[in-house]
Amino acid sequence: MPIDILIEGLLFYKSAPQKKTVVMKLFDVSALDLQDALQILSDRLKTGATRLIETNEEIQLVTTPELAPIIEAMRKSELKADIGKAGAETLAIILYQEPISRSAIDRIRGVNSSFILRNLQIRGLVDRTPNKQGSGYEFVVSPALLAHLGITKKHDLPDFARIADSLESFVTSVPEEVESI
Repeated sequence: MPIDILIEGLLFYKSAPQKKTVVMKLFDVSALDLQDALQILSDRLKTGATRLIETNEEIQLVTTPELAPIIEAMRKSELKADIGKAGAETLAIILYQEPISRSAIDRIRGVNSSFILRNLQIRGLVDRTPNKQGSGYEFVVSPALLAHLGITKKHDLPDFARIADSLESFVTSVPEEVESI
């Protein structure tokens, strides 16, 4: 499969900026081969809904600027809707386990949480921060969520320590085969 298609698949799946050095290692390509593939990908995307954004160090897929009014309307519509059971569940996991990676959230919930996390980010309830180990991202509660809950720190929640301990016990009891889902 051509490298430009592999890169597009990676960027779509990750839905976050990716370091060029990581992409080169992942696909075992030189800087020149990467640049050629990025040019091909960028040219191919010029007629679609997404564009390739490139900095000196990172690459990312984004929607075309012409879609901004439609996306803004969808965002406003999403903000009016209830976060639902899945959103509340994911928010609770982040609240009691932060900072936490998407893969750890997925392992606890047993399903892919990408859409829910995006929704919570759009609403300003959680923030995504770079992982301290250097690869990927972690999710943390936002100050706006704490203000919405009427608290100044998460430890002010009723029974915080007990619930955090219970969740930690659950997380450590998840069988290995479930972790790979």
